[in-house]
This record gives sequence, structure tokens and C-alpha cells, in this order.
Amino acid sequence: MPISPSEPPVPPEYDLAIVGAGPAGLSAAVAAADLGLSVVVLDAAAAPGGQYYRHPAPGLGAARPEALHHGWAAFAALVRRLGRHTGTGKVRHLTHHHVWTVERGSSTAWTVHAVTGPDGPEQGRAAVTSRALLLATGSYERQLPFPGWTLPGVVGAGGAQAMLKSGLVLPGRRIVVAGSGPLLLAVAGSLAAAGAKVPAVVEAAGYTAYAGSPRTLAANPGKLLEGAVHGAALLRHGLRPRTRSAVTEAHGTDRVEAVTVSRLDRDWRPVPGTGRRIACDALAVGHGLVPQLELATGLGCATHRTPDGTYALALDDSQRTSVPGVWAAGEAGGVGGAQLALAEGELAAFAIAAVSRSAVRPDARRAVALRRTRARLRAFAAVMAAAHRPGPGWPDWLSDDTDVCRCEEVSAGEVRAAVTDLGAHDARTVKLFTRAGMGWCQGRMCGPAVDCLARADSHADADADADADADADAGPDRRPLSCPVPLAALSRPAALSGPDGPPRS
Repeated sequence: MPISPSEPPVPPEYDLAIVGAGPAGLSAAVAAADLGLSVVVLDAAAAPGGQYYRHPAPGLGAARPEALHHGWAAFAALVRRLGRHTGTGKVRHLTHHHVWTVERGSSTAWTVHAVTGPDGPEQGRAAVTSRALLLATGSYERQLPFPGWTLPGVVGAGGAQAMLKSGLVLPGRRIVVAGSGPLLLAVAGSLAAAGAKVPAVVEAAGYTAYAGSPRTLAANPGKLLEGAVHGAALLRHGLRPRTRSAVTEAHGTDRVEAVTVSRLDRDWRPVPGTGRRIACDALAVGHGLVPQLELATGLGCATHRTPDGTYALALDDSQRTSVPGVWAAGEAGGVGGAQLALAEGELAAFAIAAVSRSAVRPDARRAVALRRTRARLRAFAAVMAAAHRPGPGWPDWLSDDTDVCRCEEVSAGEVRAAVTDLGAHDARTVKLFTRAGMGWCQGRMCGPAVDCLARADSHADADADADADADADAGPDRRPLSCPVPLAALSRPAALSGPDGPPRS
């Protein structure tokens, strides 16, 4: 369990507390309120939508923010429903609340602790209590390091899209888009439509892997259509993805000036003699998404490996975690997109209402339809994850002096020495020897890379020892704090946010 904030237990004030206001959290909030539950939603952002529905602040005067999104109508409908429920007091939406831990106050109560407001000495502290907890914490980008990846102008692919969606700005004028996964197509199309020159779209995997699952593809025509839309957008701008290729080095002094793109073999090892230098002033790079699990693992929720090698929460048919009273929806259960998150959020609300004494019984036929949607989309997500899983040879991109942990400036050579010379065979032991993962980002940037270099990541094509390796997998780190918390904020008593008014001391 997390470190106790040393406050006396208080009785539950809400039926349900939801962490995260992205597609899964919003869907769960309005569905739970429709069924009569009192709901509080805590989110770090200033507006609902999460990363997927990130949109410009009103002050920027964007005429058509929906132009940068798919499924905007569904989001707009959720926001309208949320507004009606917040107006009647059924839902409380707490913005700028960075949840750092959750503790069990009793057998029927959870206390969610958050720091509030912008960083600085005036940052406050708040807490809410509820009978049930839903984690809709989303995901963050997976980065695989390479020489030059710390240069200014090298940004995450999702980060570049976020800059465009929320700030209406571009990371550069000539932008190479690279990495792996379907997000690259959307990012490249958005950047080109906004006026950027995109000299190359570089995909490390190949799309032929999808052809091995024809039934799953046939069951998801909407996903095929979405891919076709992105492909058509690229063609309009004269772009064609280079598959089985990767950016293996970025060049520049004060910022990135060019990148080297190399062909990859089936294991993602660079093919000698295939490197080609491409001039650019920005690089948007990412290799898929990683579920954000710090709160869940801090509570002791069980996890499992997904087909792309990341960890996700182990959930039952009703979105329950292994910890009684805790549910999860969306990317926390495995990356699968906004449509899946919407379905899972509503399903979780139905399950929570079903065990609540004060709620209306959920519509059984609607629940059956949602489960079918979830099964169909989860199957597609598994195919997608397997198709874009990093190959075992990608560490060959790294020279020994390449920084892997940029916060603590730990090089690939230091990580390799910890493994070969000191006997470290998991990411946690590497961290103890080298401090990799101990910096400000707490391993979000370097964690997957350190995990792989430490040989903790067993691949799908491993030999007969794979099952034993999986059984020995200790899972992701359990951290008592899921985000940075100023000591000044901890020194103040938490303000309890009640359903009938503003936070109160």
C-alpha cells in the first residue's frame, strides 16, 4: 500500500472517484451519474478530454478545433452530458488536480490525494473520499533512445501533435516523423495539413503483419477506414511511409539539423550501408504508448505483459482490478484507442452501479452490446500491438556513450556494464547501480529502454524458457508517489473536496 499521508480516516463523500478525464473517465462519469451515483472526477488538465481530445485554450481563438480530431462529435456529446450533471451536482469535476497517491481508509472507503494548481510554492493539497475508485489514467509515449535523441528539436510524436492541438504551434518547419505505430500516420498528416514540410515518415515495423489476422480486420471495418483516411491524407501531401526503417542517429549542434535513416532487418537491427542523411529542423519520434500504471501498481493491482511488451492491468469482465473496490478503463488495461476507452468507461460504470445500493440497475442489453464492442476492439488492439512491437535488435542503434536515462545522464555503456559486470538482470537492479530512472520523469522516458537492456523483456519469439521467464517477471516498479509532490504541499493539511461545495479544510 502507498505511504500513508498520516490523516485520520473520513467517511466516503462520493459513490465513485474517477482519476482522469480522458475518453474513459468522461464516459464512466456520465454513465455513472445517469445511474444515480455521486461522482467526482480528478484531472491534472484545465479542461476535459485527456491527451486524445486535447484542444486549444479558448484564448487562442481556434475557429474549428474539431478539425484536428477524429470522433469529435462523441466527445462534444460527452462534454454536454458532463455539463448537465455538474450543473445538478451529480458530478464534481476537479481540474488541475495531480493525484499522487490513493489509500484505503476502511473496507468501504478510498481517499484520493492530489496536489493542486500550478507548480510553485503556492501549490496546494486536496483529498476526496469515495466508496469506489476508477482509474482512467491513460498512457504516455514509449521512447527508444538513439544517438542524438537529446538534441533540442527532437520531440515525441504525440508531443508534436499535442503542441499542434493545444497550442496551434509546430515544433519546426521541416519535420521528420519516425518510430512505429499508427499514431505516426495521424501525426504526419496533421503536421503536413498545418503547413509543415514532412520530408519522411519512417516506420520501423511493416504493415504486412496485420494480414495474418483477417477475421479481426474484417470485424473492425471502422479501423480499416480510419487507416485509409490517414493514408489518403498522406498521399495528398505526397508522403509515403518508409517501412522497415528507423532514425538511428540525429545530427546537430544547438538543435537537430539532420537525421540518419537506416533500413532494418526483421529484428530491427540496422542494415550496414543503408544509412541515408535527411535534413530537417525537427524530429517527431515515438514507438507507441505505455499504460500509465503508477497509481494502480502502488495499490498492488496485478499486471500482465501485452503483445507489444509493455505492462497493463489485469482486469476481469467487469473492468475490476485484482484489488477489491478498484476498477480501471481505457489505456490502463492496454492501449487500444478512444473508442475502446469509451466502451470500457461505460462498462466500468455499469459494474460499479450494479454493486451500489443507491444506483439504478444498468441496462442489460446495453451492457451486452458494450462487451461485444470491447471484445472486438481489444482483439484489434492485440493485433496492432504485436505488429509494432520493437524487435530485439533495436539496442544495436545505441553506441556506449548514448544517454539512455536523460534525467540522470546514464549512458547505454553504463547500463550494459551493470548487466555484464555487476550481474543486474532487471530494471530495478540497474537503477540501484546506475540511477537510471531516478530522475524527474521517474523512468517514463527511459524505463522501457532500461528494461530491455537489462534483458527483463522476453520477446514473443523466445525459446522454451519463455514461460519460466514470464513467471519470474516481477512486473513494473511499485512507487509510493505517482507524480512529483512538493514538500511544501505535503506540509499543509489536505482540503477535503465535498460534493456540495468547494474544497474545505
